[in-house]
Amino acid sequence: DLGVEGVLLVGVAKGVERRAGHEALVMPDGRELRPGAANPALQFIQQVRDEAHRFAITGHRGRRQKARMTSKLEDIPGIGPRRRASLLKHFGGLVGLKAAGEAEIAKVEGINDALAARIYANLHGLATPDPAE
Repeated sequence: DLGVEGVLLVGVAKGVERRAGHEALVMPDGRELRPGAANPALQFIQQVRDEAHRFAITGHRGRRQKARMTSKLEDIPGIGPRRRASLLKHFGGLVGLKAAGEAEIAKVEGINDALAARIYANLHGLATPDPAE
């Protein structure tokens, strides 16, 4: 209970045909009201619903795009933007890097054996060696 009183909560259902103008307003007691498509109150509710959907979809797309752009390398201690760029350039992308062995990764400028082991372990879901070692 949110402690909100005096506010009527109404659901909006598009109906079987899933077309605008055929919506039903579902009341708290389960009754369905079907105002005509030209009803100004229904048009307002449709606009609110459409804006809420637009906002949610835009936010979801943004989060999905950000996740796609975030490299798994960013989570590895010792890998900053320069080393990440160097690794991705050397191997042609994350797929090429995942296919490489530790020795091959260690050949990249700025990557020592310990860091190569950490990168390999992280990309393959293995126990990651402690950076302090």
